[in-house]
Amino acid sequence: MNGPLRRLGTVVGAMFALLLVAATYVQFVDAGDLQADGRNSRTFYAELGRARGPITVGDQPIAESVEVDDRYSYQRTYPDGPTYAHVTGAYSVVYGASGLEAAEEELLSGTDDSLFYRRLSDLLTGREPAGAVVETSIVPEVQQAAAEALGGQRGAAVALDPRTGEVLALVSSPSYDPNALAGHDTGAVRAAREELLADEARPLENRAIASFLYPPGSVFKLVTAAAALQAGYAPDSALAGPAVLDLPQTEQGLRNSDRAACGPNDQTTLADALRTSCNTAFASVGMALGEGALRDAAAGFGFGEELAIPLEVTPSTVPTGMDAPSLAQAAIGQRNVRVTPLQVAMVSAGIANDGVVMAPTLVRSVRGEDLEVIRAPSPTELGRALSAEDAEALTQMMVGVVADGTGRAARIDGVEVAGKTGTAQHEPGRPPHAWFTAFAPADDPVVAVAVVVEDGGDAGDQASGGRTAAPVAREMIQAQLDRVAQDAAAQGDG
Repeated sequence: MNGPLRRLGTVVGAMFALLLVAATYVQFVDAGDLQADGRNSRTFYAELGRARGPITVGDQPIAESVEVDDRYSYQRTYPDGPTYAHVTGAYSVVYGASGLEAAEEELLSGTDDSLFYRRLSDLLTGREPAGAVVETSIVPEVQQAAAEALGGQRGAAVALDPRTGEVLALVSSPSYDPNALAGHDTGAVRAAREELLADEARPLENRAIASFLYPPGSVFKLVTAAAALQAGYAPDSALAGPAVLDLPQTEQGLRNSDRAACGPNDQTTLADALRTSCNTAFASVGMALGEGALRDAAAGFGFGEELAIPLEVTPSTVPTGMDAPSLAQAAIGQRNVRVTPLQVAMVSAGIANDGVVMAPTLVRSVRGEDLEVIRAPSPTELGRALSAEDAEALTQMMVGVVADGTGRAARIDGVEVAGKTGTAQHEPGRPPHAWFTAFAPADDPVVAVAVVVEDGGDAGDQASGGRTAAPVAREMIQAQLDRVAQDAAAQGDG
């Protein structure tokens, strides 16, 4: 009789031990995964019941939580929603978070490790926990100037501080209102999202940094010019610039946009080739340099880098295994070269910053509820794209583009602007994309910009980088110059 009882007792004891192990595993080992599981409604409602931290431009919120009398307790609102939609993203009770709302989720929700002691203090004092304040580097005047200048045209615009890498403006057009996705009426939220997804203009996609990769056209000639200068070319180096360049391995020729030679006797210089955007000269240079030199120059500006600002950035690319005709096309930004507007702005910013490319960042600081700084990222060098001497030479070449070349529409009285136009062919039968990138002032840059207008924008088939994109860039540059002047005046008064 004792034997069966002992066996039964062993089985019961084992079952209790397994139950204890299982409970311990669930409560401690698996707790994090269970809490993060999207099906865990208790966690979801607990998070919605807290005051999520604001996202700000300076001291002005562009995303904030407002207390409401419903089961969610707080409503996420976006005071100037469409202007900043592709910066903030949306915090949706149906679809979750996007944009900075997703990238800085742990800080905004107050669960980041850096907020541990504050959470502990909240627990001890009984104070309701709240998320951190995420301050962006966006300059509202530059953001507004970009949005207004693009208007209803599809495209994107980016502005950087070339000295720090801070993103001063990030606009994707068309935009959308994130308030429609952040509502608490789940039926209305689903309907709003379905309408946005059905829109052929794809307003939810961030053209400035992801989703869309564009052929850069002639703005890529800045990379080819940088490669040439590093290889020993000088601004006054003589180049062949015929109306049509015979390409090896093919019977097709490569033409200039105006179907004319780039200079007397089919000759030009590197500086004049950039000023007039001479296709045949840059195609010849590209073939002479070779694929390795072109790809290395692009990599120096950040092509191929997996960047997060902290929004994820789609890497820009230069193809591999190119034959001579492909290399000629790539050297003028066609073929399979693909870029984001952010990458093009980084090219100009690197040239402006004496050849040093700074890692772009959208977050200036993270602060607690009491505005104490929790985190303030320092400017970080991504790498050196070219020497300071070559950067100065390329700067002067770009000044010529705006002063007396294809970029005259970007001229600003009393300011030397360094720029480059681009007109990128893409799908047959469709108008070209219009590009412009620039920085200013040329001798002491405080802003670098890139603008792309899809399918020629309002100009259609008559579009060009100088006509269509340069005026947008000019407005952005002027806005930042005005802001810098105002800040200097305010400091002087102080």
